[in-house]
Amino acid sequence: MVNYGFVIDNRKCIGCHACTVACKSEHDVPIGVNRTHVKYIEKGIFPNSTREFSVHRCNHCEDAPCVSICPTTALFYRADGIVDFDDDRCIGCKSCMQACPYDALYIDPDNGTAAKCNYCAHRIEHSYEPACVIVCPTESIISGDLGDPGSRISQLVASNETTVRKPEQGTKPSIHYIEASEEMLDPAATEVTGYGMWTDQAAGVGHFAKYAQERLGAADSSSMIVQLALEKKASQSAPRDAAIIHDVMERLAEDSGAKRSYDQPTKGVLWGWEVSTYIWTKAIAAGTYLVATLLMLAGEVEMTDQLWWATLGIGIGFLAITGLMLIIDLDRPDRFLYVLLRPNWDSWLVRGAYILSGYGAALAASAAVLLLDLDRDLLTYLAYAGIPLAALTGVYTAWLFQQAKGRSWSEDGLLPLKFLIETLVIGAAVFLPVMEREPLVIAVGVSLLAAAWVHDKQAVRKPQMEPLL
Repeated sequence: MVNYGFVIDNRKCIGCHACTVACKSEHDVPIGVNRTHVKYIEKGIFPNSTREFSVHRCNHCEDAPCVSICPTTALFYRADGIVDFDDDRCIGCKSCMQACPYDALYIDPDNGTAAKCNYCAHRIEHSYEPACVIVCPTESIISGDLGDPGSRISQLVASNETTVRKPEQGTKPSIHYIEASEEMLDPAATEVTGYGMWTDQAAGVGHFAKYAQERLGAADSSSMIVQLALEKKASQSAPRDAAIIHDVMERLAEDSGAKRSYDQPTKGVLWGWEVSTYIWTKAIAAGTYLVATLLMLAGEVEMTDQLWWATLGIGIGFLAITGLMLIIDLDRPDRFLYVLLRPNWDSWLVRGAYILSGYGAALAASAAVLLLDLDRDLLTYLAYAGIPLAALTGVYTAWLFQQAKGRSWSEDGLLPLKFLIETLVIGAAVFLPVMEREPLVIAVGVSLLAAAWVHDKQAVRKPQMEPLL
């Protein structure tokens, strides 16, 4: 079976960016985003310094997390091993960007849909090689069929010690690197060394990229020290300045590790206040009903019609806000129904949409019982369906986050339990003040809701500050 892949030969790459330019030209990629790019790593101090170049792009993984999490099958596997995408199905939810451990996807600022390297599938279908391979002056990018033992790419992999990026993710990437250093492949091994047109993207592209600047980290302290030393030396003043320069050089000698000096622009926060708000509002919608019905079934609370109306009103109202937040967060909100009409059942975004719909139906049915003055025992029967649906409403986002393999959310096995506990706490913070109506209880409830909001905002935001490249 055909299985297309790449070999990147770091022994030959000269960092000319011909591949980046050819890719942008071939696919009309907008300014500010790239499907393929070159990363620079510098080691040592002059004159004993070196620079390494390496090409990064979609790894066309055998087990691609972007395909699993995409709610509308806009990302899909081709029979030849290429991971391709369909613009017409994408809703701009950015889940694929969160799931990709290699930061290979971006939101096209022109049409609001996700895009990435697709191996120039249109060229492959006509027996041409990808545009980046054609233009590479040193032939450091090799494409071909990894499934054919006689192909050049298979022979290179067999005859050289190759590495892949982040093998611990289990994605089985189809890009193999020859003599790539650990510092080049590990995003945590280097820091961005400063600001420049290749690292800073203050305005940004795509959704919430305006926060890109916050991901760049601290300023380059070594460069600041060098500048200070040069200024002191230029002043030609007291002998103590020589001592300052000497101390600076000693510090630089100690700090001779690898530095990232050139990389693609950062994308910033992809899921911002809309997502943290929707987590909070659906916890209110689900938790209030969950706490009320559990206390009712336990015999601790007698649910009067007034208390039922308050519980159902809060549930329905905040569930509607939750749906609105989900739609607002999409870069193609006009396509939000695709989640229901073109579902990928592997995605927890799809499962979550149907859970929300089921829970909304349970709340609506309960409201109909009150409105039509039907037997109140029906509310108890509906609670047996509503309780698990409410619990799933509060928790399912944890499983969605765990599908985001590119972020540290996926490493937290306790995340579903944390979401359930938060849902119950928030539910109690809303229901008990509604039931008791005492100032102290209300004050405690408001404080808990405010603390939950702050927690959700940080929990969503912080993992997105972690570098992927």
